[in-house]
Amino acid sequence: MARWQFFCAALVALMSGVVPAFAQRASILDTAAAPLIAADRSGVAGVGRNGSLFVDRAVTGYFAPVVVSASRSAERFSSASQLDRLMDLIATAEAGADGYDAVQYGARVRPPRPPTQMRLGEITAWIAATPGQPHAIGRYQFIPTTLARLAEQVGVRADELFSPALQDRLAVELLREAGLTKFQSGDLDRESFMNNLARVWAGLPTSSGRSYYHGHAGNAATMTWVTFEQEMAAIYPENDA
Repeated sequence: MARWQFFCAALVALMSGVVPAFAQRASILDTAAAPLIAADRSGVAGVGRNGSLFVDRAVTGYFAPVVVSASRSAERFSSASQLDRLMDLIATAEAGADGYDAVQYGARVRPPRPPTQMRLGEITAWIAATPGQPHAIGRYQFIPTTLARLAEQVGVRADELFSPALQDRLAVELLREAGLTKFQSGDLDRESFMNNLARVWAGLPTSSGRSYYHGHAGNAATMTWVTFEQEMAAIYPENDA
């Protein structure tokens, strides 16, 4: 209970803009603003002007551009499960090359260590100590409110590492909320599921071709609808559009 009181207190502090005493240790934070996600993605054809991020409050920066090739084939995923391939597609749109250690490009004050080497409580402390900047973090670019909700929902402790396994676990919860089970059973068509995914991850386009959050806090889709549709059809050929 004490750990969750710590976690919730930090989240409340974040929302109010107050930096708690335990987080007032600026000397341990890396203040370099260099992007974790490389802007040079030579050899791929893309359409996204800005990289994507979850919608967050008071966002003033952008990701370095992340682009997806329309010709990327399913052979790349030949040994991966459908779920693995779907999560890889989302991560490509959201996090780029840094994957599980990605931090939103607009964060002026970086976490003290790569996210996968931090405990959830430490990430919460970093968020609370750096108000007024974007905090989307990890392979699936969780924003603070989503991260806190999912952590409580699945019973994650504040002292657990923000490991690749934990990030995947939280992302699966978001996929379920978007209708993954219904889609897999044939009770939800592919286009509807894709639009649901785009409402969760801003880097994915809706059927209009734009991010569901286009223009909000700098959000933009990082792939075309055609590319998204081709990728989903390759991953789930048994599900008609």
